[in-house]
Amino acid sequence: MEYYNLLDSAPKVARDVSARLENKEENRRLALKYDFEYYDGTREQGYGGYHYDGRWVAVAERLVERYNLTADSRVLDIGCAKGFLVKDLLDTVVGIEVVGLDISSYALQNAHPDSVGHLVMGACDRLPFADGSFDLALSINTAHNLDEKGCFRSIQEIQRVSPRAAFVQFDAYRDESERQLFEDWMLTAQTYFTPEDWLKFLGRAGYTGDYYWTILLPDGDVL
Repeated sequence: MEYYNLLDSAPKVARDVSARLENKEENRRLALKYDFEYYDGTREQGYGGYHYDGRWVAVAERLVERYNLTADSRVLDIGCAKGFLVKDLLDTVVGIEVVGLDISSYALQNAHPDSVGHLVMGACDRLPFADGSFDLALSINTAHNLDEKGCFRSIQEIQRVSPRAAFVQFDAYRDESERQLFEDWMLTAQTYFTPEDWLKFLGRAGYTGDYYWTILLPDGDVL
């Protein structure tokens, strides 16, 4: 396993943690539907409007470079949402096969037109693919939305379908103040640990790919 910051090229997003404390339980209930409110409702309920803006282009280019992706490669994006990274990978490497998987019918029905035909509905703890189907599998801030048992199965599933290369990113905290800040902000995550405990968790699941943590800082930025 290797610690790797895949998203350091992505634009920073301001987070007003205090705004989410008002009506938190109702906002969390709506977010967990993974419907309009989560993707295109207010920032207190999720993304605050998830629209294509090209931010995933640089991520796609980094994936190609790090994992030596070619037109013969097969890539799985687990938790693909509206398929923006799927679209950008398809544009970056002509002929590459990319599959996006998401549990949200709303996200898939409102996906970028260029990713339509490359998306499937499914859950990350029960991937509908054969062993070794992919050359690279990605799960960016997705598997931690399940409980510990489901998250553990998801990591095993990622390893099963893409044993050669994978990248996962999870919410984490380094001390109790960061944990409280994260819990004030988060809407959907069910499983979150310190980096040290995440590494133990990944090891028990038999994971061998790359990894990174999303750690929320007091100024609303992330590490």
